[in-house]
Amino acid sequence: MCGITGFWRQSAESLDVLSQWGDAMNRALWHRGPDDGGLWTDPAAGLALASRRLAILDLSPAGHQPMTSHCGRYVIAYNGEVYNFLDIRRDLEREGQHFVSSSDTEVLVEACAAWGIERALSRLNGMFSFALWDTKDHTLTLVRDRLGVKPLYYGWTHNTFLFGSELKAFHSFPHFTGTLDRSSFVLFLRHGYIPAPYSIYEGVYKLPPGHLLRVAAPCERVSPRPYWCAREVVERGIHNPYRGDMQEAVDEMEVLLRDSVRLRMLADVPVGAFLSGGIDSSLIAALMQAQTTSSVKTFTIGFTEASHNEAAYARRVAQHLHTDHTELCLSPKEALDVIPLLPAIYDEPFADASQIPTFLVSQLARQTVTVSLSGDGGDELFGGYEDYLLGTQRLRLLRGMSPIVRSVIRETVRGIDVIANGRFRKVEQLLKAATPEALHHYHASRWTWPEDLVPDASEPLTAFTDPGLHAEALNATERMMYLDMVTYLPEDILTKLDRASMAVSLEAREPFLDYRLVELTWQLPLHFKIHRRQTKRILRSMLARYVPPELFERPKMGFSFPLDQWLRGPLRPWVEELLDATTLRQQGVFNPTPVSEAWKEHLNGRNRATKLWGILMFQAWQQKWQ
Repeated sequence: MCGITGFWRQSAESLDVLSQWGDAMNRALWHRGPDDGGLWTDPAAGLALASRRLAILDLSPAGHQPMTSHCGRYVIAYNGEVYNFLDIRRDLEREGQHFVSSSDTEVLVEACAAWGIERALSRLNGMFSFALWDTKDHTLTLVRDRLGVKPLYYGWTHNTFLFGSELKAFHSFPHFTGTLDRSSFVLFLRHGYIPAPYSIYEGVYKLPPGHLLRVAAPCERVSPRPYWCAREVVERGIHNPYRGDMQEAVDEMEVLLRDSVRLRMLADVPVGAFLSGGIDSSLIAALMQAQTTSSVKTFTIGFTEASHNEAAYARRVAQHLHTDHTELCLSPKEALDVIPLLPAIYDEPFADASQIPTFLVSQLARQTVTVSLSGDGGDELFGGYEDYLLGTQRLRLLRGMSPIVRSVIRETVRGIDVIANGRFRKVEQLLKAATPEALHHYHASRWTWPEDLVPDASEPLTAFTDPGLHAEALNATERMMYLDMVTYLPEDILTKLDRASMAVSLEAREPFLDYRLVELTWQLPLHFKIHRRQTKRILRSMLARYVPPELFERPKMGFSFPLDQWLRGPLRPWVEELLDATTLRQQGVFNPTPVSEAWKEHLNGRNRATKLWGILMFQAWQQKWQ
């Protein structure tokens, strides 16, 4: 695991200038790789590649980056892990390639040199982002893994092409200005994150999952293209369904998931697992423990508020599996102390409040291990969210209404809404939802009309709103699951985990996101995943082979804490400082009226914590970075 960054200038630069700027950008990513740092420059080309290293495989200097291929043509700066690198290495050795280290970095750069980038990518099973410089053709290629586990930003400023694992590296480049993209900001207010390819800054983009970007000149405005397409995988799976029965599917999925876990346990440093006591994390911990003779180290945190504390469930699962379990119960103050750190950790506005406990459990795990496996991805792939059930019910109800009836109700609601000062506006919006995508977009929206908050801004199209990005031949529930796989999973869940874990130099690995497992999952019929209002059916059947159902069968709680109470209580002075109407008006970003109304409603007992958290995270981010 590492952090990578670099730049490519339109004109040649001296070695001293390239080194000074490259080192500054690299230092901004120190937390992602405290074990080693490297810089490679080409003064004639005006190019610098930089890398910070968290040593996981081959802890010797032989794994130093950036790394040059044996032929001398390619130079790579690489972040992540290729879990099947030993298989690829054996194939390359059979073709006559020799290796001088036991690192996956060397395997990756030699695979690209021997086979070409796209053939090499087809062989990779892992999480990764990397930059590959071709010294012969003078092209720079950026690549991001299939599901978007590892981040990669890129953009142009002052005749310079920039890239990096995090935006804080861009801030260390002397000519970077960072102008707020108001349209992207509208997306943030709606979702609590900014979906790829957009970023919070004009001219800066996220490389979408499963894409590569080949740049032939630093000022060339090129677009990324896919080497692996989630929509094609989903549609192919639907057209080529799994032919076995439920029991056969559980058996086959277990074999594949066990192998995924085994590959992600490979490391030359201590490895553990996050354990909440829920289905996903319990299954990962169980499959880890089943494949080792030593006790797996597991970690959980709880809160003193009993209503938000899952620690007891995790403890019972750990006792049953005989893991070496560490539990930390936190007071509100300990959680609140994290809030001032968030703008530095998430250097783009990010507003999933579970970012706080995710950081704290990562911090706890890092005291003992360098790698931790997580259960992320299980909900999106196996139908774990209640919204899938609710959405299907609502869509069935809405489709049962004739267009005339729906129009009459909508006009009636609109008339009442005029009298009620906008209180029924959301109902009117719900009645307009005619497709699974529109309904899921409604459910996923924190602010249903974010343009009201941002004057002179328009909302860009996304996977929710662009029909050209919708998957075909799926039923309503599957279409919602697909949307979450390509939006909520990479942009919220994986962003949260990457930044929280990397802030403490911990590598997080996600066995559910093995692309082989993802492809098999989309071949399974929906009733293997959701059946008679029971979610994650196949995972429950699998976990019951290792853990008694009474230890994990309970309502889903999630990784949360009483944010609504804290905003009215200990956080109230901080909230009122950031949401001061005069300050908002002077900043010129927000329309302060809907913000003030939401805060008043919250103080009066209507829970507006999710809406307000986005505003607060943006304001805190703006204080830090703007």
